[in-house]
Amino acid sequence: MTVQRIDPSGLHAAPGLISQLVVTTGRRLVHLSGQVAWDSHGRPTGGDHAAQAAAIARNITTALAAVGATRDDIVKEVIYIAGYTPEVLQPVLTALREGAGTAPASTLVPVPALFAPEYLIEVEVTAAIPAPPG
Repeated sequence: MTVQRIDPSGLHAAPGLISQLVVTTGRRLVHLSGQVAWDSHGRPTGGDHAAQAAAIARNITTALAAVGATRDDIVKEVIYIAGYTPEVLQPVLTALREGAGTAPASTLVPVPALFAPEYLIEVEVTAAIPAPPG
């Protein structure tokens, strides 16, 4: 059971922020629905991109814990950002990586809007966790 993160020469490397390739063997995949910055009652939280990314990281941590996983088990993420400008990239990635030791393969998609105007970011992830014995 392995997870290998690779940044091949010839491709731009952004260590700690993204991995260009993630290869897994002997694992099962966990697909998490897109997470936004809402609390456990569905109320919006966080007023800017960085605060919403931090709230989303907490939601992802909570969801993954339900299957015994952590954010270090994330192998792929897609980040949808409404109101994207290049200045929001670093604060968003910093907040999403806070407390995680590894970076997943990542895609950023600027969008005109999400499902409600108060939400600026939605993140969907796939995690790879050990296969059950047997």
